[in-house]
Amino acid sequence: MKKFQRGFTLIELMVVIAIISILAAILIPNFLHSRAESVTAACEGNEKQIATAEEEYAVDNSGAYASLAVLTTPYISVVVTDPVSAGNAYTVTIPGAGSNGSYQISDAGGHDTTTTTSLTKSDGTACATCASILYAQASGIHGN
Repeated sequence: MKKFQRGFTLIELMVVIAIISILAAILIPNFLHSRAESVTAACEGNEKQIATAEEEYAVDNSGAYASLAVLTTPYISVVVTDPVSAGNAYTVTIPGAGSNGSYQISDAGGHDTTTTTSLTKSDGTACATCASILYAQASGIHGN
């Protein structure tokens, strides 16, 4: 009488583990890069949201811009924080307190430099090693 053995052989298990390891080695870096890209896109969106609140404030206040602390309801309901650097607030730079002119919004930095290569610096040069994002009123999103 033949005895039937159930289960997998050691070779079969090792092949399955090797295949799973190879797939994980390919996919995990791609997932990490995708997450870094999404954080950079969220940062750009946050800066555009703050810029919109600045423009709304300026319309209601004779063209004067305000610091981020002044931009409360109805201009911005929640003060957004930088998704890269765990809770750091954005910095709004205005030429003078309550003055007319241009403003810049910047983050604390720390972005993966491979996610900012599509941006340009304020002077128009390519952004190869930018780790920070800057929103300038006159020209929009830039790397810094």
